[in-house]
Parts: sequence; C-alpha cells; structure tokens
Amino acid sequence: MHAQLGDRLVVESPATGDARRDGEIVGLHHEDGTPPYDVRWSDTGEITLVFPGPDAHVRHPGEDGETAVGEPAPEQSSGTAPARPGDFGRRLAAARRERGLSLEETAGRARMSPQYLAYLEQRPSAPGIGTVVRLADALDTTAITLSGGDQDLPPGQGQALLHPRLTDLGPDECRELLSTHGVGRVALTGPDGPAVFPVNYDVVDDDLVFRTTPGAVAACAVGHEVAFEVDHVDETTSQGWSVLAVGRAEAVTEADAVRRLGERAHSDPWAGGPRTLWVRIRPVRLTGRRITAEDR
Repeated sequence: MHAQLGDRLVVESPATGDARRDGEIVGLHHEDGTPPYDVRWSDTGEITLVFPGPDAHVRHPGEDGETAVGEPAPEQSSGTAPARPGDFGRRLAAARRERGLSLEETAGRARMSPQYLAYLEQRPSAPGIGTVVRLADALDTTAITLSGGDQDLPPGQGQALLHPRLTDLGPDECRELLSTHGVGRVALTGPDGPAVFPVNYDVVDDDLVFRTTPGAVAACAVGHEVAFEVDHVDETTSQGWSVLAVGRAEAVTEADAVRRLGERAHSDPWAGGPRTLWVRIRPVRLTGRRITAEDR
C-alpha cells in the first residue's frame, strides 16, 4: 500500500464491501508512502495513527468521480453562468498570481491536478486541512492566511495597491451595491453624543429600512437627518467600495406599511429579540467610491 498526502483511507467491511469509515491522510511516516499514516477521520475530525489492515485501501484524488477528499469533481459546462468563487478560492488565486505562478506550476508543487486547483479557485469550496497545508507550502504562505483564519482582525490591514485608482460611483451603481438587503451602519447623534450602529437593513422602493427596539439608541435616529453607510473590503486584492446615503429617518407606524415591510424583509435582525420599530430612511443624497487597481 502506497499513499500521498490528501489521499483517502477507506475501511470497508470484508463481508459486504460497504465503507465503514474513511478519512483524509494528513501525515506520512515513510518517504515511499507506505503505512502507517496519520488520518483525519471524516466522522469525528480526529487525527489518529493508523496501521491499515486487509479491510482498508487508499483512494487517490480523481478516483470514483472525486478530485479530492470531500470535494466533488469540477462541473462540466451546462450553458449556465458559472458560480462565483468562494473566499478560499479568491485568496488562493490571489496568492498564486502574486507569486507569478501558473495553475500547472502551483498544482505540481502541491501534488494535485490543475483541474482540481482550477475548481478550488473558481467555485465555492472548503478543502480538507491536508489540501490547505499543501497549497500553503506550494505558495510560500501559511494555512491560517490561506484559509482566512485571520478574518476576525479589523479589515484593511493588508498592503495598499501599488497603483490604486479611486473612482466616484454614480447613483445607479450605488443602488446596485446596496442591493436588496445586508448589514450597514447608521450614524446619528444619540444621548451620549455621536454614535454609529450596525443594523440589518432592507431596501424597499429605494428606501432604506431597518428594525430596532423603541427606546434603543438607534431609535433616536427618528425625526433627524442621518447618514447610512455600507462598504466592502476585499482583503485579498486590497480593493473595496463604500456607499453613503444621507436622509431623514422616519418611524413607520401605519399598520399596512408595517405588515408589508415584515412580509418583504429578507432576514431577521441578527441581534435577536423583539424589534418592533421600523425606521425608514429616504435618501436625498447617494454617493459612493471604489478603489481598484489602476490599468497600466
């Protein structure tokens, strides 16, 4: 028996041939790939040292329609729009381009097929730790950085672009970036002075609406002009955008209007609890800016 990192160890019943347990091989103890192996079991996530018996065999990436442990094979073109890459894929592609490596070069370093690497970059995916470690080693980075383990840090700590371009956004693009709902920030003057609060918001008929609790600080926005800001920072590419809406905040009290907002709300406030006061902001000024790499 011979294996390499990222292979799957499958233990089957000798009587029926049905798989009883499987896991990803994340550690080798011999250069020729012979047992024993460190295996991360799929059912528990634990890593144990395994001396495979006659009821076990190694499954390599690409066998049985799989490209790697726990990952489906790349989809064939069906004429539909491709899925957007996930956060891992974007970080992976950016790290590869930053080092000037092709798909084939990176795949060779990481001991995987270029097709699977392309799949990881182009589709939402969550590869096993063995795959992440191999890719991090191939790209001279860390598994924590590649997997986004530093995402709890304040945004914007990455390096600025060498040649950034700051452009103003028109009202139509600002509305498009606001989309239908999300998380934004309301800037207002509360009892203790200026304050900024994140809120779950919806866009209904070009109005920005959010729910809060009567008596909460966010409710102090009612009857005043406020600023509402939404942004996105792409740590991988050091790019981003922001949209700022300014308008008067009003309480929505009409029963039909409250019912209609409740029906059209895309999600409940993440903070939980009863939040019965709907606040509406009708923008009188909508501006935005975007940072991108300058074309050279």
